[in-house]
Amino acid sequence: MVYLMVGKMTVGERGIRQNSPSNAPRGVTPLCSRRSKRIVHCIAGDTLGLTRPNESDAPKISIGAKDTDVVQWQGDLLAIGATENDLARDENSKFKNPLLQQLDSKLNGLLSAASSEEDFSGKSGQSINLRLPGGRITLVGLGSSASSPTSYHSLGEAAAAAAKSAQARNIAVSLASTDGLSAESKINSASAIATGVMLGIFEDNRFRSESKTPALESLDILGLGTGPEIESKIKYAEHVCAGVILGRELVNAPANIVTPGVLAEEAKKIASTYSDVITVNILDAEQCKELKMGAYLAVAAAATENPPYFIHLCFKTNSRERKTKIALVGKGLTFDSGGYNLKTGAGSKIELMKYDMGGAAAVLGAAKALGEIRPFGVEVHFIVAACENMISGAGMRPGDIVTASNGKTIEVNNTDAEGRLTLADALIYACNQGVEKIIDLATLTGAIVTALGPSVAGAFTPSDGLAREVVVAAEASGEKLWRMPMEESYWESMKSGVADMINTGPRDGGAITGALFLKQFVDEKVQWLHLDIAGPVWSDEKKNATGYGVSTLVEWVLRNSL
Repeated sequence: MVYLMVGKMTVGERGIRQNSPSNAPRGVTPLCSRRSKRIVHCIAGDTLGLTRPNESDAPKISIGAKDTDVVQWQGDLLAIGATENDLARDENSKFKNPLLQQLDSKLNGLLSAASSEEDFSGKSGQSINLRLPGGRITLVGLGSSASSPTSYHSLGEAAAAAAKSAQARNIAVSLASTDGLSAESKINSASAIATGVMLGIFEDNRFRSESKTPALESLDILGLGTGPEIESKIKYAEHVCAGVILGRELVNAPANIVTPGVLAEEAKKIASTYSDVITVNILDAEQCKELKMGAYLAVAAAATENPPYFIHLCFKTNSRERKTKIALVGKGLTFDSGGYNLKTGAGSKIELMKYDMGGAAAVLGAAKALGEIRPFGVEVHFIVAACENMISGAGMRPGDIVTASNGKTIEVNNTDAEGRLTLADALIYACNQGVEKIIDLATLTGAIVTALGPSVAGAFTPSDGLAREVVVAAEASGEKLWRMPMEESYWESMKSGVADMINTGPRDGGAITGALFLKQFVDEKVQWLHLDIAGPVWSDEKKNATGYGVSTLVEWVLRNSL
């Protein structure tokens, strides 16, 4: 439906500064109680459609690494990850793997028989479930080898799915074999398994009239070691998962619930929760006008009912060590109609444009996780230019020329290429904070999905060093990205006859020209990387947000800390 509004842009009060709980932006509906650590559980006043979210059902699971013998473990469900090699049989069709051999002997050959009947060979994605008088056993295939966090993350997710199906309260996860795993690899594997279980057990039921709460209370990770190192790594995984879940909830919530003002409230709540390490400054439209953010304000001009808010959180500890100053910038379009270049047709995905703030959700999720983890030696700026892209008589038109805060002029040849306009002023603002490195995340182009599919983000940067840093962080976190070329010759197609540039070029190479556009607003002295997350931000299969980006951002920040 096209929502038409005519009138002048309204302006909120003069900003929210330094964690002041009383300075809520005018027109902002407070969605969250101050005690809550997650998004919106109550709404003061009525929203469009009178929708009131239920309380979040984020899992509260006791997780521990134990040296209990797997065969002797007692509980509701035991999940075992097995590679294809682990399923090898001897001449008598018995398992060669010692653990599977012991379990099969205890079960009087049931495990061997079931795996044969189900043709279970340990391939990735395979699983079998055995229902026994004393509980359940699930075998999960890990493929030819399990050498990446993704494999162990998938094992945890499979265990969570089996636990939900069985309404299990106590589960354990083990590997059939840990041969070849170093001590560090075991710790990382335990962390990935814990992550898979925590995110796999989570269901966003806030908007359902009825839902079943998962029964899971405890997870034991067996055979991968014990002690403070592994417990610390599991605790780290818990903090990151809390950030991922926040990101998922923000993206899942519809645009009649999460408005720019609500994102500002969420940022305020994060700063209030971690007030000893995080401060907040939220600018309203008038303050952004004083900073000459013409590109950002042009996008926001039509949304008279939900005015823009520019969010700036800053994390730093009280340590006196030299701090690496970095910025995380997230695209924050809480709804994108396309503007006068209206999204139309079945393929436009206008009904999913609530996820156009997936970059902002990742940045806020990372802020929450880092507030818990508290790394030393790093100062992190979290920046979101939040707004809606709507249609009204006051709105931006095709052909308009807007001026960014660095003075560069942009001819708007497509109002549906709006995210890059908001990011232009956000990147300039980030550079003005004196940062050394910037990562921006944005659901910027459909072209990147065409190039890389729905599961892989595209990384664009002129800096080989920063590219290596982010690739390593993504690999450690189990998130997929691929470095793309910054083909400078394509910039010719972005030149305007009347302004410095246009905001979108030809269809071919659209993800590249989008990145080249953003580059115009980054100081040459600052290392910068753009992540186009239009694919992995949303799962069509699960019809849910993924929380993509939070894990990689947190890992990257920690690798830049002392």
